[in-house]
Amino acid sequence: MIYLGLLAGFVILLVSGDLLVRGSVSLAVKLGVPALVIGLTVVAFGTSAPELVVSVRAATTDAPGLAIGNIVGSNIANVLLVLGLPAMIRPTDCNQEFVGRNTCYVVGATVIFMLLCFLGPLLWWHGVILFSLIVLFLIESGRRSNLGSNSIRKEAEEDVEEVDGVSGLPRTPSMIALFVFAGLIGLPFGAQLIVENATDIARTYDVSQAAIGLTVIALGTSLPELATTMSAAMRGHSAIAIGNVLGSNMFNLLAIMGLTAILAPVPIPDVVLKYDLWIMLAATLAIVPFVIRRSFIKRLPAAGFVLAYCAYMFFVFTPQRDFSAMVLN
Repeated sequence: MIYLGLLAGFVILLVSGDLLVRGSVSLAVKLGVPALVIGLTVVAFGTSAPELVVSVRAATTDAPGLAIGNIVGSNIANVLLVLGLPAMIRPTDCNQEFVGRNTCYVVGATVIFMLLCFLGPLLWWHGVILFSLIVLFLIESGRRSNLGSNSIRKEAEEDVEEVDGVSGLPRTPSMIALFVFAGLIGLPFGAQLIVENATDIARTYDVSQAAIGLTVIALGTSLPELATTMSAAMRGHSAIAIGNVLGSNMFNLLAIMGLTAILAPVPIPDVVLKYDLWIMLAATLAIVPFVIRRSFIKRLPAAGFVLAYCAYMFFVFTPQRDFSAMVLN
């Protein structure tokens, strides 16, 4: 039953997240937000909503290992899997105006997050620092965009329709509100099922919450990013594809962990400090050479990304990681 409960939680989470993304994107289009800004903010935040509700639920129900594992594991999956798989289908163009700047932002956010983790448990004031940084990022993104013109609104709507790959984006204000409301209601319910059943699985197999969070939960909550990025890449919109990954990682580190730490202390397991934070940094830096050269992420390096992620999944459950100190009682 715990596996069915976990699966049901993921289904509810993904459907609710999809409704929230569609409703939020439609709202952004109505406001005339440019497509690239939608990818970096609205879509990124919407597809990161599963990580948010799962992390907050885990931290506030005495399962902090799931919270930190979910965020770190999701960021690793976003780069190696979510960016790697679509690039194996269609090379991802890193020669975009915003990519270099936002890659620097993501690397900087990763370093700051790691420094705070090494200072000890993430407390409320750490959360305030992290969340303040995402606010500054959003202000900067808004400042660089030209909002409000009819031509931008039309272009944004066309781009988002192609990227989202659906004809069912809500059009009327009432349908937009319904999509957003349904998403917001379903997300916490799905998160509750996931956290409860993932904790039971950890106890059953005598592994840590962190291990489950880094793998099963992280992969499951990264599915919205994967679906969005695959759809974008197949339609040749690599700007939105890589923008979604960069934006999602920013939101994971700053907004989600910021809000989570404000609501409840988040202890950082020693094994995460020793291995996973550094792997997350290495995965983030793997994008940098492509950005510096303004080149494409082609099939061969993309395949390397995916293989690296498979190796990481195997590594998480190796005895050498010594999860024994964190095993659930």
